[in-house]
Amino acid sequence: MDGHARTSIVTPKRNSPKRAWKGIDMIRPLLATAAVAMVAMTPACAEGNKAPVTMERAELETIIHEYIVTHPEVIEEAIIALNARDRANAAKEAQEAISQNKDQLYSLDTDHFIGPADAPVTVVEFFDYRCGYCKRSMPFVQELPEKYDNKVRVVFKEYPIFGGISETAALAALAAGKQDKYYDMHVALMNLKSNDELTEKKIDELAKEVGVDVRKMRADMQSVALKKQLDDMQRLGHALNLSGTPGFYVGDTAIEGADEQGVRNAIKKELEG
Repeated sequence: MDGHARTSIVTPKRNSPKRAWKGIDMIRPLLATAAVAMVAMTPACAEGNKAPVTMERAELETIIHEYIVTHPEVIEEAIIALNARDRANAAKEAQEAISQNKDQLYSLDTDHFIGPADAPVTVVEFFDYRCGYCKRSMPFVQELPEKYDNKVRVVFKEYPIFGGISETAALAALAAGKQDKYYDMHVALMNLKSNDELTEKKIDELAKEVGVDVRKMRADMQSVALKKQLDDMQRLGHALNLSGTPGFYVGDTAIEGADEQGVRNAIKKELEG
């Protein structure tokens, strides 16, 4: 996969002035804090009856600044440490959110999926039919059950973050599901090359092509039950703090973006128990 749906923080290169300045901007507040702390901890030195001498904050800031100029690698090390801490905190928050919403995430009878219903590992994907990364992830997602000898099933969660026609397409897919054509409709919608192709007319054309009764589909799209099903998926995504697509969930692991290796790692972890 060429990239992820979300932009990753890139570790700055030491020979990049632009990134170095960005790193300094991130570190500057830390310098001030360190200076204050060092002033507070610096012992007073007295000689005979002379007044104690303490190191002033300005002197400490100069010393720290000179050290960083001489050892610029500490900026990179600090940013790496900050990023690692942020990732650890995010992972912990994700695990807590998954635990609080586990049944809705993995055990709803209304969910559509591929692979054996009793597969030991479930991969949940949240997606939008206008999400380019979701489209590019589809071949990978489709192959998961077979690739893992039917030990994996994939659950599809409609998450139309772009609204408008994305929401219409999501309702159409769910309505097609009432005619046992969900997956066929899902694939047809994902296979559209351009988002401009996704129109009301095109949705009906695709439905007809995959054998869906279009009139019934349109009627079901207006049903309270189907709209509630979609609303519940969106509320679940919000409860999981999911802000983009695709979003994958495996066990207690959340994988942001089109991170195929991240999904593989999570599946391996679950299979190994």
